[in-house]
Amino acid sequence: MIILGIDPGTATTGFGLISVEPKNFDVINFGLIETDKDGSPGARLVDIHKQISMILTKYKPDIFAIEKLFFATNAKTAIRVGQAQGVMLYSAAEQNIHVVEYAPGTIKKVVTGNGRADKKMIQYYVRKLLGPKVRSRAHKKTHFDNAADALAVALCHGFHSDDFVHDTLTSLFEV
Repeated sequence: MIILGIDPGTATTGFGLISVEPKNFDVINFGLIETDKDGSPGARLVDIHKQISMILTKYKPDIFAIEKLFFATNAKTAIRVGQAQGVMLYSAAEQNIHVVEYAPGTIKKVVTGNGRADKKMIQYYVRKLLGPKVRSRAHKKTHFDNAADALAVALCHGFHSDDFVHDTLTSLFEV
């Protein structure tokens, strides 16, 4: 199963693709979707749609996992990110890809064991869980925190997938 994890944003969106194999996760790709900070809101949304659609077409994920919005104070930012998230959900629906959403605290709890983990802790566990492919490329990426968050979203769904849980439990109790 291939999972595309998304950390939504208007200026910078993180994406992370992983494959889930029995008892194992493998990184396919990760990176950033960036829009022109001087572009109009509409132009930025069109750009997000184009870039997400290209990723979906190229990698054909089975699942589109996205972080739910959570903003306590800045309504303007919440609206803009909500618009971007809507375009991303449309892109997935357009290609008939199943969408799941996870709250930030759930993602942190599943990946790190701490529902209030900070960005450094998330990056640490993403590197630890996904191994050398992430460690070797992460230092070259600006905004790795966005890509790490996206990989964490994908991992969160991977840990929740029935196949992964079944295969892992079966291997633990093999005689």
